[in-house]
Amino acid sequence: MPDQATLGILMLETRFRRFVGDIGNAETWPFPVAYKVVHGATPAAIVHAHDGALLPAFIAAARELAGEGVDGITTTCGFLAFFQAALAQACPVPVATSALLQAPMVARTLPRGQRVGILTYDAAALTAPYLEAVGVDPATPVAGMPERTEFRRAIVEGDMSVPYAVQEGEVLAAAAALMDRGDIGAIVCECTNLTPFSAAMAERFGVPVFDAVSLVHWFYQGLRPRVFPRR
Repeated sequence: MPDQATLGILMLETRFRRFVGDIGNAETWPFPVAYKVVHGATPAAIVHAHDGALLPAFIAAARELAGEGVDGITTTCGFLAFFQAALAQACPVPVATSALLQAPMVARTLPRGQRVGILTYDAAALTAPYLEAVGVDPATPVAGMPERTEFRRAIVEGDMSVPYAVQEGEVLAAAAALMDRGDIGAIVCECTNLTPFSAAMAERFGVPVFDAVSLVHWFYQGLRPRVFPRR
């Protein structure tokens, strides 16, 4: 068995700047990763994943990655939670599709009276079937990035020029709208492109923030547990 596992990452068909911390930037990871783009899987198509049209393409790409020797597979879009069961059943290696997988566990860690809140790319699209597919209570509070933000425009239009500081400010404003409920004890970021800003959210609002990076580190730790000194 190699010292390091290789993580396979299914990519949407997009072109925009992925800052370090984004799942699609290889510099984010301290272990080997292998990327595979699923053609036709645009952000617009993925937020309507419930129609199932893209599932065969994702299964085929996941099997290709497994055939290339990866030890586990994840994805670059939290909306693929909808495909979690189907991909896991169809693939010969473990699959963790979405940061949303963490939400039920995070909810169980919180003090009485506090709830987990989800920050997503598109709140209107993150409907109950996507949450229920990974065991998330559909009544969980959800806030999204507003449609008229540079964050969303950069992803949709493939604009590589939007500065980090602009996107960070927009993300913090969206998180503030979620935190204004007054009962949010932790944030789970559905969108993998939010992860570069998780530390800023945790610092600003004083709550734990879980995202695609925290999911993948947990997942990878199981794929290749740390070897401790025998003493």
